[in-house]
Amino acid sequence: MLYYLPLVLTVVANVFYHISQKYTSNSINPIFSLFVTYLVATALSAVILVFYKHENTTADNMRELNWSAFTLGLAIVLLELGFLLVYRVGWDIRVASITSTITLAIILLPIGRFMFGETVSLVNVIGVGVSVVGIVLMNYSRG
Repeated sequence: MLYYLPLVLTVVANVFYHISQKYTSNSINPIFSLFVTYLVATALSAVILVFYKHENTTADNMRELNWSAFTLGLAIVLLELGFLLVYRVGWDIRVASITSTITLAIILLPIGRFMFGETVSLVNVIGVGVSVVGIVLMNYSRG
């Protein structure tokens, strides 16, 4: 059960994420909306940090920081802005998320293989083919 809990959290958060993105007003400045989003995220992170016990001190954590925390911040802002704009230009919620996710999975397959030494099996390659067909069918049904 504990193994699946983080995945369930991710799925539930993604549902709220996409619904919230879709409901964001088209007339609001998207950067202002993201600014408020990150104020809320910062406040919530601060509260969780107080209760999330870890053996590292703040000084330890500061020493352990590397480039990935900063690139993740950049990636998150661009991801948020990308989805906000995707929905503004008219993508359906049922198509945008799965098209993005499948495309991402296809791109991450060789990255996982060559950067992290992960195994790529014939089943994975077949899955990529099925996923490409899925993207085509999902986008074809938009018309």
